[in-house]
Amino acid sequence: MDKFAIIFQPQNLQLYWTGLIATMELLGVSLIAGALLTLPLTLMRVSRNRWVSSPVWLFTYVVRGTPLLIQVYFIYYGIAQLEWVQGLWDTHWPFTWFKDPFFCAVLAFTLNTCAYTVEMLAGAIKETPAGEIEAAQAAGFGKWNMMFRLILPSAMRRTLPGYSNEVVMMLHATSLASVVPALYDLTNAAYAIYKTYYLAFQPFIFVAVLYFMLTFALVYVFRLLERRFLAYLRPIAH
Repeated sequence: MDKFAIIFQPQNLQLYWTGLIATMELLGVSLIAGALLTLPLTLMRVSRNRWVSSPVWLFTYVVRGTPLLIQVYFIYYGIAQLEWVQGLWDTHWPFTWFKDPFFCAVLAFTLNTCAYTVEMLAGAIKETPAGEIEAAQAAGFGKWNMMFRLILPSAMRRTLPGYSNEVVMMLHATSLASVVPALYDLTNAAYAIYKTYYLAFQPFIFVAVLYFMLTFALVYVFRLLERRFLAYLRPIAH
C-alpha cells in the first residue's frame, strides 16, 4: 500500500481531525485570554508610576526571555506536579484547574502571547503622534477619555501587522503542546500514526501542509483587517 494512502484512511483522518480541533481550541482560547489580560497590563506598562509599570516590565522581560517550551514544562511538569498543589486539586479553586492538561497548556500559551502583545501595544501607545494628543486636548478630552477613545484605538490599528505575526507564531507554537501526553493536538496525531505504522516522514509532512493552510488562512484574514483599519495609511492615488 502506498505510504501516503495510509494517511487518508478514515481512522487516521479522524485522528488528524481530532488534533485539528484541539489545536484550534488551544490557539483560540489562548489568544482570547491573552487579549483580555493585555489591555489592563498595557495600561500598567505605560504608566509613569514605576511601582505600577515595573512589575509588568519584569513579567514581559522574563516571559520573552525564556523559551515557550520551558514555560510549558514549568507549568505542567513543575507547578502542576507539586505535591501541595495536587493535594488541593479536589478542594480548592483555582488549583482544581491544574488537573486539566489543557488548562496547563493554555496558561503557558496565554502568558506568552500576553507578554509579547503587551510590549507591542505599549510601544504603539508611546509612539502616538504628538499632534493627535494635542488635538484631543484642544477638544477637551480628559486623560482616560483620550486614552480609550483616541490613543488606544489608534495604537491597536497600528499594532495589527505585528500582531498578525504573533498569531501565526502562536499557531505554530501550539505544536509544543505535544509534550503534554494527555493533549491530542495535530503534532501528537502525527506522532500516533508514526508509532502505529512506522512512517517516519509522511504523517509529519501531512501535518506541515495542514499548518501551512491554517497559516495562509490567518494571514489572509489579517490582510483584510489591515486593509479595513489601516486604509488611511495607503498612499492616495492621483
